[in-house]
Amino acid sequence: MTLATHLARTASIALCAAGLALAGQAAAIPARAIAAQALLERVFTQQQVARLPLATSAIADARPVARLAVARLGVNEIVVSGRSKRALAQAPGMVRNGLSQAGGTTVIAAHRDTHFAFIKDLREGDEIALELQGGTTARFRVTRFETVRWDRFAVPKSEDRQQLALATCYPFAGPVGSPLRRVAWAERID
Repeated sequence: MTLATHLARTASIALCAAGLALAGQAAAIPARAIAAQALLERVFTQQQVARLPLATSAIADARPVARLAVARLGVNEIVVSGRSKRALAQAPGMVRNGLSQAGGTTVIAAHRDTHFAFIKDLREGDEIALELQGGTTARFRVTRFETVRWDRFAVPKSEDRQQLALATCYPFAGPVGSPLRRVAWAERID
């Protein structure tokens, strides 16, 4: 075997190993997100049953504050307070809570490849339930979608209706670090 052949074979093996390592790392991200949701679900449910005060989760640097559900799609996600990288790796994060205001807008953000992957299948008219800590459930109906640059996203002023905005990176299979966000807007119906 010549030196050139040996170097080519060694380079091929190294590239294959690096590819396998990246593939394994990519597969681990959704697995960790699923595991985190299971633990957050347990914490949220225990707090609901025992009427315990909100506690910061041991697995995220935020605390569970709500359960978001879309029955048609089988979605059931625990939402945490905050939007740090670590929190969003574990669960959708409540960026803004407008539920206490007559015309408030609640904004929840999550990654497009884990917790908010379902947004690509969401449709106008779908119902979203947001169960809050304490047992109250707010129901919303999806009214529209918007694609906007992350630095151009703005919460519109609403005089009398509560809104929910679910935001995630866009396009769904696009490049990492895309400046675009897909926002599903919903109005409160109860």
